[in-house]
Amino acid sequence: MANQRVARALESMRSPDPALRAQGFDFLREHADAYVEEIVVAFGQERDDDLRCLLLELVAEARSPDALAFLADQLDNDDESLRFWAIRGLEMLDSAPARQALHRARVNGWIA
Repeated sequence: MANQRVARALESMRSPDPALRAQGFDFLREHADAYVEEIVVAFGQERDDDLRCLLLELVAEARSPDALAFLADQLDNDDESLRFWAIRGLEMLDSAPARQALHRARVNGWIA
């Protein structure tokens, strides 16, 4: 990973120490808008479902138009937690393309 600060935060989020996990998450939450691309890449490489959910939450909280396609791709995910954060992220974007993605997902029966 190119950005060492992001890499350290992700490493902290994998720690068995709850304080370190929270510290890594809090750092990324504060800077999620600047690191959306890195967080999306980390999501794609991560195998731990709980951490993937946290990473998707960070992307949603970033409110970055650059994440629209990524969030829309998660709308048909089998994992309800991931769908929740994808919906939330698109709702927070509050743009015409985000609303269209949500509408398509409803029409396709992926979300209610």
